[in-house]
Amino acid sequence: MKDKYALQIFWSEEDEAFVAVCQEFPGLSAFGENREEAVREAQIALDLMIKTYLEKNIPLPEPKTFLLEAA
Repeated sequence: MKDKYALQIFWSEEDEAFVAVCQEFPGLSAFGENREEAVREAQIALDLMIKTYLEKNIPLPEPKTFLLEAA
């Protein structure tokens, strides 16, 4: 299940870093000097968030699905 959550990555001028977020878990964000670092840090945060949800018996949010249209 944890591998089905999407991460969005963007550059933040304010933070002067790449930021990775997960829409299903508001407040989850991670920073990095490059995209790869931001994703690694976000994956760690996501794993901990999922672990916390499970330990507290909080239902995990459904992963969002995206439909891509053929060009």
